[in-house]
Amino acid sequence: MSETQNFVEVRNAQKQYGALEVLKDISLTVERGQIVAIIGPSGSGKSTLLRAINDLDPLTGGEVWLDGIQVNKQLPHRQYEKHINAMRQQIGMVFQHFNLFPHLTVRGNVTMAPKLLKGITAEEADALAEEQLAHVGLSDRIDYYPSQLSGGQKQRVAIARALAMKPKLMLFDEATSALDPELVEEVNLVMKKLAEEHMTMIIVTHEMDFAASVCDRVLFMDQGVVVEEGPPEVIFKAPNEERTREFLRKHLAGGK
Repeated sequence: MSETQNFVEVRNAQKQYGALEVLKDISLTVERGQIVAIIGPSGSGKSTLLRAINDLDPLTGGEVWLDGIQVNKQLPHRQYEKHINAMRQQIGMVFQHFNLFPHLTVRGNVTMAPKLLKGITAEEADALAEEQLAHVGLSDRIDYYPSQLSGGQKQRVAIARALAMKPKLMLFDEATSALDPELVEEVNLVMKKLAEEHMTMIIVTHEMDFAASVCDRVLFMDQGVVVEEGPPEVIFKAPNEERTREFLRKHLAGGK
């Protein structure tokens, strides 16, 4: 197993809904510790690609590998369930709309998966929750319910919940797009902290400033294909493709 190369690998990913091709033969690799942003217009396949990485939205064709193990193995149902549950423990995912359990406190939301899936004690889970909530700056909200939190706080709890599983990879699907503008930065600061800690991350985002300042690589997707990819200074300042230039002109001119 390589220490750096091909930590995440997507090979010839295809996704169809009937006649509609959402992903058209996409391949990409992410090295351990890299932060990769995926940008592009709505409907370009960004979220579908992200959700395919943990097999939440299974591919029609192609393979996804994490740390030398194929994620989307074709297995009999019971074997597949055991396999994918084990893989998903290694892949944290943060969604646009938080997906917190409203009837559980912050503590309950963060400790539930580690207790159920890792079999740790309540005391160990509490210590883990306290550690991860301190990580996202929410130690003082541990016994609050989601209804008592702002959108930015809810999203930080969602990040703490994902981190409590000690994942190898974090996926962020438009993690700030449901937030009021003044709450966006508090979530971005947590993601920047994770970047400084060399957490491997793949981030679907509309925030060009964040992608430019935090990410190692940027992929521009349109109509189910990766049109171009490269370091942020190339993609944002000197893109090769007209489709990329047009997207950036519209997006940056329209405000963030």
